Amino acid sequence: MQNKPKPNIPANLLWEFDYDTFNFDKSAKIAIERVLQMGNLKQWKEIKRYYTTQQIVETIEWSAQLDKRDKDFCRFFLNSDLLNAA
Repeated sequence: MQNKPKPNIPANLLWEFDYDTFNFDKSAKIAIERVLQMGNLKQWKEIKRYYTTQQIVETIEWSAQLDKRDKDFCRFFLNSDLLNAA
């Protein structure tokens, strides 16, 4: 992941952090969780591009912010073809 440009996730999703110094690798779970909670389709595609499916699934399981319904939806959406359709 070192060679990849940082994901195009808007600063407003990470409002309480200094966006210019935010480390998308060390704070992967935070960035992923915010997009799962509040992101749009374009931002979902960005986390799918930048992070591995395993990292995203681990974040879904780890998250205390997502309830069971949200976690079920995230797993379904991640494994569907819908991310590639649009």
